[in-house]
Amino acid sequence: MQASSAGFCYGVNRAVDLVEQAARGGKPTVTYGPIAHNRHLVAHFEALGIRAVSAPEEVPDGATVVIRSHGVPRAVYEALLARLVEVIDATCPSVKRIHRLVAAAEEQGRQPVIIGTPTHPEVEAIAGWCSHPLVFANAEELEKWLREAPERAELPVTMVSQTTSTQFLWESCKKIAKKVWTNREIFDTICGATENRQAEAAELASQCEAMLVVGDKNSSNTCRLAHICREHCGRVALVDSAADIRPDDYRGISSIGLTAGASTPAWIIKEVNKTMSEITNVDAVQEESFEALLENSIKTLNTGDKVLGTVTAIGTTEVQVDLGTKHAGYIPYDEVSADPTVKPEDVLKVGDEIEVFVVRVNDQEGTVQLSRKKLEGMKVWDDVEAACESKEPVEGVITEENKGGVVANVKGVRVFIPASQTGVPKGGDLSALKGQTVKMKITEFNRARRRVVGSIRAVNSEARKAAIEKIWSEIEVGKKYHGVVKSLTSYGAFVDIGGVDGMVHVSELSWGRIKTPDEVVKVGDPIDVFVIKFDPEKHKISLGYKTPEMNPWNQFTAKYSKGDVVPVKVVKIVDFGAFAEIMPGVDGLIHISQVADHRVDKVSDALSEGQELDAKIIDIDTERKRISLSVRALLEPAPAEENEEAETVAYSTDSAE
Repeated sequence: MQASSAGFCYGVNRAVDLVEQAARGGKPTVTYGPIAHNRHLVAHFEALGIRAVSAPEEVPDGATVVIRSHGVPRAVYEALLARLVEVIDATCPSVKRIHRLVAAAEEQGRQPVIIGTPTHPEVEAIAGWCSHPLVFANAEELEKWLREAPERAELPVTMVSQTTSTQFLWESCKKIAKKVWTNREIFDTICGATENRQAEAAELASQCEAMLVVGDKNSSNTCRLAHICREHCGRVALVDSAADIRPDDYRGISSIGLTAGASTPAWIIKEVNKTMSEITNVDAVQEESFEALLENSIKTLNTGDKVLGTVTAIGTTEVQVDLGTKHAGYIPYDEVSADPTVKPEDVLKVGDEIEVFVVRVNDQEGTVQLSRKKLEGMKVWDDVEAACESKEPVEGVITEENKGGVVANVKGVRVFIPASQTGVPKGGDLSALKGQTVKMKITEFNRARRRVVGSIRAVNSEARKAAIEKIWSEIEVGKKYHGVVKSLTSYGAFVDIGGVDGMVHVSELSWGRIKTPDEVVKVGDPIDVFVIKFDPEKHKISLGYKTPEMNPWNQFTAKYSKGDVVPVKVVKIVDFGAFAEIMPGVDGLIHISQVADHRVDKVSDALSEGQELDAKIIDIDTERKRISLSVRALLEPAPAEENEEAETVAYSTDSAE
């Protein structure tokens, strides 16, 4: 039994395709390092004149250099770009994502932590995208490093994994990280294809008497597959090719499982499979050499194949293509492009080498119907599959609402987004999403069933998580934020400052006296706040809203001086005078001796509450924040030394009650 996921993963397959395309370009081509860990694949490319180099200066001027699927450190990448060469980056998209994660972490002042084999090319490349990475091969190393210096638990960290690591190793390291680090970012970067391959190998090994793992012994993911198989099966062999198989070891065994590493070429797997079939007398076939397989792949055409051809003529209804076989290939005009406005002569010319999809083979007539349009559609599906494996977000337009969720169009592929993954609250209006361009993660991909499932919520959750981590890593007393009021309570307002809620106490909402927060702010209001204090362990933040600039006393002193005449409103009458509001939050006292131009026995004989009138500022006590007002000063000329009762009686803005 052969595992369905055996052989090239998406990343290696893409890298191999890029090398082959580069070789067809006519320029000298090299790869930076072995394109993948398999000596047969490397030998195959060497036979085509494509050698591997290990330093930027080894790349010949004018050549094309293809960066291997494992990626390279930033310094190597920049050195290659500085050369007079064409650089094709075949780094696996899943690995490329990790490069961006560790680089961004370091820019944010975080400590990158990499879980993986330190000497593996992929890990060396990842480490090369940050200045001071920490690399741990296993949970024991990580735990030991933390024990050596307890203060390391205070570090803000971003943790990633080698894409071909095992889930057991990764989960054990995550458990330690979650227990020790409070300020942490953890990104699950094990490749989805790797997870599936390992799970499938484990299941197959548990069902078979023996297991064959095919691949190069220098391949990390191949060795891990062998390790996983040994946990479930007593007889496991790691073979490089069919030549390593000893027939006598498998005589009489009824069930043999076969899996292969992500860098193992298909022809090696096929040769091993045939050899094992002959040994067990099951589905025996005539053994073919790689050269024969290659020749047959060129000469035999089947529906669904992707082949290369050369445009020989552009007719009135079809484009003729030479495929290098006895068949005459043709592309109907309506299969040239998915865009109906495109004319064949605008995108094709005689002599062009193009890749096409085999729609139908007619051996009797010797013709092959081809399509470029279907191939474009297949490449879109390839892109969506790659996004699913790399867990990179994609953009799409919501086109419809249906039972259970909404449908998005991603480059022509229909993606179903369940209601629970739209980000819309339960019972909310999903139709409001229609027509919107949204970002989502592909969570399920099944090309055979043409079923693709996405999640907007996953993108929003990751963005929110990153925003929260960023806030806690940069927060400090006095830092200002532009936030939105989320909710109100009797004691204050909760404000979202970008993924984290802080609380503005009612005493910090206004310089004046208020009874409830809604006298100042409402839910949904955008407001500017600043940090008063915070507690990272309890995840609590106290915010302030009232600033010195908002202080009514500061506003008063900036606007008025002693001797100014101001409009006031009587707000309270007491035995010794009347309190009058000059501006919200600032009151002055009109002493009984200053309420009229004649002596009065009761203040109420001259003034009444709610009365609006002008008064003169006759004294300002800045230190005690008190203001004295006079109506009398506006009713008669100020006599010299006449005012026996006019000793200045100051008033504090805090005593109006």
